[in-house]
Amino acid sequence: MDFVDMDHARSGQQWLSGCLLALFCLAGLAQPRNEAQEPTPEQRAHAAWQAGYVFHVLGDYLRAIEYFRASIAAHPTAEAHTFLGWSMSHLGRIGEAIAQCEIAIRLDPDFGNPYNDIGVYLIDLGRPEEAIPWLQKAIGAKRYCCYQFPHANLGRVLLAQGKVEEARRSFERALEYDPEYLPALVGLEYIKQRGLRGL
Repeated sequence: MDFVDMDHARSGQQWLSGCLLALFCLAGLAQPRNEAQEPTPEQRAHAAWQAGYVFHVLGDYLRAIEYFRASIAAHPTAEAHTFLGWSMSHLGRIGEAIAQCEIAIRLDPDFGNPYNDIGVYLIDLGRPEEAIPWLQKAIGAKRYCCYQFPHANLGRVLLAQGKVEEARRSFERALEYDPEYLPALVGLEYIKQRGLRGL
């Protein structure tokens, strides 16, 4: 078996593993239950969200969208709308992705992910100046697993603007949350290698 065949075999195994995990997430919903054991809308939403996440990670964005929509139909959450937008963004549907993040923010203004995601989408659209306030809101959010993301994304914008010292501080703040976060490490190394100085 050559390297190409091995890669195909690996990706097939990953896809199968992901499908099995997604089915496992939903298994409880497919089993017959008596009325007292029916899953709550929140439980159905969470199981569908988990399946959507698995399919997203596997790169099956259309299937992920289907499950995130099912999660929202069962019980709308900021997480489901944000991750629905994430899958849409991978299909180039950036406007729809931003709209889903805006819904997420209305549902839970304390959830940091959609603020960061809007910032990233605006950067991708070539509108980095507009991204700054969204990234700052993500940094100030009360509930967020990964504050290193908006710090590093803000560092990218500041570096592109020539604000080297501010960018350095943003990358350093990202590393306070995750000392091994590669985008921040790369940003600092870029500054160091080029001997950049702030304007």
